[in-house]
Amino acid sequence: MSSRIYLSSPDVGELEEKFVLNALRSGWVAPLGPDVDEFEAEISERVGVTCGVALASGTAALHLALLTRGIGMGDTVLTSTMTFAATANAICYTGAHPFFVDSDASGNINTVLLEEAAENLVAESRPAKAILAVDLLGKVCDFSEIHRIAERFGMVVIADAAESLGATREGKAAGSFGDTAIVSFNGNKIMTTSGGGMLLTEDSTVAARARYLATQARQPVAHYEHTDIGYNYRMSNLLAAIGRAQLMRLDEMLSKRRHHRETYREFFAPVHGVELFGASDDDEDNCWLTSITVDSGQAGFNVQDLAAHMAAGNIETRPLWKPMHLQPAFAGADCLIDGTSERYFKTGLTLPSGSALTTEEFSRVIEQLRSFLACQN
Repeated sequence: MSSRIYLSSPDVGELEEKFVLNALRSGWVAPLGPDVDEFEAEISERVGVTCGVALASGTAALHLALLTRGIGMGDTVLTSTMTFAATANAICYTGAHPFFVDSDASGNINTVLLEEAAENLVAESRPAKAILAVDLLGKVCDFSEIHRIAERFGMVVIADAAESLGATREGKAAGSFGDTAIVSFNGNKIMTTSGGGMLLTEDSTVAARARYLATQARQPVAHYEHTDIGYNYRMSNLLAAIGRAQLMRLDEMLSKRRHHRETYREFFAPVHGVELFGASDDDEDNCWLTSITVDSGQAGFNVQDLAAHMAAGNIETRPLWKPMHLQPAFAGADCLIDGTSERYFKTGLTLPSGSALTTEEFSRVIEQLRSFLACQN
């Protein structure tokens, strides 16, 4: 059996090794340190915001983004139903309730439904306090509309850019939208620190509050004094060192993923019933993961058949996110659904997209796809 090909393996090499060794030899091994400080400054500069707070995960960043914007017990947060569970989990950590809104054609939150949901909640005398919008698979949401809706109803906006670092919308970088934004450096993301994330904001008061809560809410006195419940959320200096090296290579890694996207586009162009998911214009997308949707009536096959064939070649694929309103953990949650996300879940499949894929590995993926299509004729 050939070695396994994954969707998005970490892309690390000699530069990352050099940065980690330098950090290790400096003696800064525990959380915080000079590499954390530099990493925060470098990501903030790349994204174009004033403040960055490096944290243990993107989920931790989401939790603190909500807390520092005053989201708490009993509040309602409007959010995307088509996302990873961390988005909804972080809302629940605060004691707030997620209200799930369906997708538009891009997979991102449908702003028409978003405004309708906000209107309905006001009519029910339980207005939402925030919008937590997710940039799905590396494509930035329509934040112009999202901010307009938020201003109309007095809500804060938090941008879940966990998947979209390196992407832009109308020339503005992912991570710079919203009142607060977060990015993720998980092992499968566009760039990684093994695990980790960052809160990004123009508000220095919010950033300071996030740092305070992330370091167990310690008061600045000689003994351990705590007047608030805090969290152990700060990033290790060693992981920040990896991140600094990854950031130096980010454009190179984006280019490789974009090449994969373009190859998939050309490959599937003549195949009836198969489309690239949400990828009408990739100029500003970071191409983190490339997914397809299959209309089985036109194509003559379904995504389950294709996934099984790829698995037989030891190649990982994955369905698109199962919508949160269908997850047992959120049974009974409020939602406004038109069926778009459910259709994408049933018809979508994500293909290997990582920048660590070798030329030979990616050729193997294409050949496995070709052999599948040949069997359908």
